[in-house]
Amino acid sequence: MSANGNAPKLDAFDVRILAALQRNGRITKIKLAEEIGLSPSPCWERMRRLEQDGLIRGYHAEIELDRLLHTATILVEVTLRSHKAKDFEAFEHAVADVSEIVECYATGGGIDYLLKVVALDIDHYQRVIDRLLLSEVGIDRYFTYIVTKQVKASSGAPLIPLLQHAGDPRAPR
Repeated sequence: MSANGNAPKLDAFDVRILAALQRNGRITKIKLAEEIGLSPSPCWERMRRLEQDGLIRGYHAEIELDRLLHTATILVEVTLRSHKAKDFEAFEHAVADVSEIVECYATGGGIDYLLKVVALDIDHYQRVIDRLLLSEVGIDRYFTYIVTKQVKASSGAPLIPLLQHAGDPRAPR
């Protein structure tokens, strides 16, 4: 159950559907039903309910960007000057409008945010940062880390292992 207490009721079949769709969003209805051990109609109804309940946010294709053009991936630690709610809101609003910032995490600890930026090159990245600095969204300092090699990537969370580790009865065995 979620921290807010209003998580939809799920069982092991629902969890299997979520895990299978996370691995392969293009799986056919028939193959999905076979994989989780249900007939197609009940499987499809469950999938629709999971979508309606907001557990499935969407389906997408992973693009092999390096086959299209060379890019640089940069991780950026950001610390704000001030830590009032309006400062965080202003920064988050500004970040939402920058397409090159593909991920942004608010963090606890020594920094306020961790950004993942995808740019054509370092010069392009610096122009993105310069725009943020000029927009006066309260950046005190930032540290740049150039990604030299992607070692591991995932398009989703390890749903079943997390549920199993938590001792959740919905975890498929």
